[in-house]
Amino acid sequence: QVQYVESGGGLVQPGGSLRLSCAASGFTFSVNSLSWYRQTPGKERKLVATINPGGVGKSYADFVQGRFTISRDNAKNTVYLQMSSLKSEDTAAYFCRRPAFEDNWGQGTQVTVSS
Repeated sequence: QVQYVESGGGLVQPGGSLRLSCAASGFTFSVNSLSWYRQTPGKERKLVATINPGGVGKSYADFVQGRFTISRDNAKNTVYLQMSSLKSEDTAAYFCRRPAFEDNWGQGTQVTVSS
């Protein structure tokens, strides 16, 4: 059974940084691309960043380009999202998932950017 467990969210001031983690299980992690998504209440989930299986190919949504960095550790079956220069509009629940599969979502981790 595919599972995702996101962690690392919290309350941070504008301009601050956070590092999110997502531990995945139930599939062969090292051969799958992984993505981070975010969602605010009443809105659709948006793609934030994607990393390819080897960790070299990365892509970002325009609204996080230059501020967020996605990475992965295939030995730990974990994908990360380093977030810096955080803005209030980055406030959301963050989720990870394989972009090519309709896996069940994890519980997500809440990020709140506020002074």
